[in-house]
Amino acid sequence: MTTSWRQTLFSRNTLLAFVAGGALSVGVVALAQGAGACGFHHGMMMSGSPAEMSAHVDHVLKHLYVEVDATDAQKAQIDPLVKQAMSDLSAMHAQGQSAHTQFIQAFTQPTIDRNALEAAREAHLQLADQASRRLVQLFADVGSVLTPAQRQQLATRLQQMHATSPLTSSP
Repeated sequence: MTTSWRQTLFSRNTLLAFVAGGALSVGVVALAQGAGACGFHHGMMMSGSPAEMSAHVDHVLKHLYVEVDATDAQKAQIDPLVKQAMSDLSAMHAQGQSAHTQFIQAFTQPTIDRNALEAAREAHLQLADQASRRLVQLFADVGSVLTPAQRQQLATRLQQMHATSPLTSSP
């Protein structure tokens, strides 16, 4: 199954949101757009079961905690923040898939309905904006738990990940 550039963009925006949780959980999962419904590192975040997603988030958080030398108290505060964000973003991803389906349905009709295509585009943009806002909220929430030095370590790691991300690579 081929993914459209809009679906890829939304999946990557959602991924960034998950990565915020993941970044706050691991130092960030490498962005990789898989074929089909996979939108995450190891292909399990977007297409996996809730149990698989939870296990992956736990794995990512363990790495993050090591990288920033998080205390047990910080871990206890960060875990629920990340898990709630993951839940919120997962719901947004499902809505994005619905908007994508609407776009494809409108596009494949015998007569192009420009209003339906525009409505689907707007739905994608609204969801991307919601995901971005949720990501910023997560970073702020987790950032308030971490020390300035830990935030710097996390920021450095995010910059490293961003530098090797498929989104920033030249063709």
